[in-house]
Amino acid sequence: MRYVQEFRDPKAAQGVLRAIEAVCTEIGCTADDPLRIMEICGGHTHAIFRYGLDKLVPAGIEFIHGPGCPVCVLPMARVDDCVEIAEQPGVIFCTFGDAMRVPGTRKSLLQAKADGADIRMVYSPLDALELARRNPDREVVFFGLGFETTTPSTALTLQQAKREEIGNFSVFCNHITVPPPIRALLEDPHMILDGFVGPGHVSMVTGIHCYDFVADEFGKPIVVAGFEPLDLLQSVLMVLRQIAEGRAEVENQYARVVPEHGNPVSLAAIADVYEPRPSFEWRGLGEIDASGLRIREGYRAWDTEAKFGIGYGARPKVAEPEGCACGAVMTGRMKPVACPQFGRGCTPDTPLGALMVSSEGACAAYWTYGGARAVAAAE
Repeated sequence: MRYVQEFRDPKAAQGVLRAIEAVCTEIGCTADDPLRIMEICGGHTHAIFRYGLDKLVPAGIEFIHGPGCPVCVLPMARVDDCVEIAEQPGVIFCTFGDAMRVPGTRKSLLQAKADGADIRMVYSPLDALELARRNPDREVVFFGLGFETTTPSTALTLQQAKREEIGNFSVFCNHITVPPPIRALLEDPHMILDGFVGPGHVSMVTGIHCYDFVADEFGKPIVVAGFEPLDLLQSVLMVLRQIAEGRAEVENQYARVVPEHGNPVSLAAIADVYEPRPSFEWRGLGEIDASGLRIREGYRAWDTEAKFGIGYGARPKVAEPEGCACGAVMTGRMKPVACPQFGRGCTPDTPLGALMVSSEGACAAYWTYGGARAVAAAE
């Protein structure tokens, strides 16, 4: 399979690992004084554990798992909003599958569906728009969730709804953007980070220059990476070489997919439909300025918040369940297995936090691929 198998070649991986070890020796990083490299994207976290990369790299490298899972960082109050909308008479609530089991204060969307709400899993916002065409007497709401990766698809769907004047369709917008939380982490004096592995899918839309501030203002290297094991190992090597050479730059390991200046069609659709919110709450990080998007006035007729009278911030903020350490895990302050609820009160069958149920959650990665480490932590 082109562009897959060659990035899973064990012989090539051994060569990159030898190069990583040599640069680590040159830098002098050790198990007692490791370099802390944050992989921002939850997809990278899962790839690291799926292929055991954390055990293959030298002990002088520590992977810090970042907040790059949009389901995981969604505040619980917004899940409560979703349940409230879905339970209204006449509503068909559409969502991607990974949001179904995220706990809210009262219940998850899956539990609301079991209680009778008409909640449907879809693969695209266009599926939800088609439901609106077929059910003109029903109000169809699509749960718009995700980083810049998914934002263009909802923007293009809203443009289509406007062109067709489909009035019974709207988007509950919870789209967020990646650069602001990176800045928030870098401005946190308690965070110790030496470099970043940047998100590949997001950068496919945005390009790489939205991360210039990481290198220019904070002096940290960042390398946009693909999702195969050799992609990640090569990206780590590129970060290490920058550190060894005293450089801090934005580099693109994933150039076969990520254009330097992003996707112009997607960026134009986003700019047409969305504008930044003054701030948006991130689970574990709090309110971050200009980190969320809202629907512009020209598309207000398809904005669920306007249609259902749900204002952002109207609902009181909801604290994490007692003992749940999602916030500490998402900001790299704690490994999932160190959470007192991991494998005890919080499992994939009985999740307390979104990190255990999301397909990109760090706790789900440890549970699925952690093997003996995860079992030992749960005992």
